[in-house]
Amino acid sequence: MGFLWRWLFAFGLLAATYNPTAYNYVAWVRDFGAQNLSIAVLAGLLLLIGYIIYLRATLRSIGGFGMALVLAVVGASLWVLYDLGVLKLDNPGLNVWLALLALSLVLGVGLSWSHVRRYLSGQADMDDVDE
Repeated sequence: MGFLWRWLFAFGLLAATYNPTAYNYVAWVRDFGAQNLSIAVLAGLLLLIGYIIYLRATLRSIGGFGMALVLAVVGASLWVLYDLGVLKLDNPGLNVWLALLALSLVLGVGLSWSHVRRYLSGQADMDDVDE
């Protein structure tokens, strides 16, 4: 259940930043950011903190190669769904949602990997050991 929450928060972070609807940070700043500059800066800083937490944990746990590998597995899965006719890629809005899904899975796996590794191997990472 922990992975699900980490992944959902990553998806929410990415979707709050940008998505194909009008309800996202990028569209809001573009349309109303000049009138609400202090709120736009605060919201941007809060999003940046979320990205720093996720990216730092992901880079520390699986690294750049692991991120590329998870993204490749997600991409290959989407390719299989496309080849089987389950997925159509003619809708640009759907393509953005799929990209958000893929990136959020990378961040969710990265944030959860230390927990998975500890569960599978019984070994704690050095960051997990209390002194």
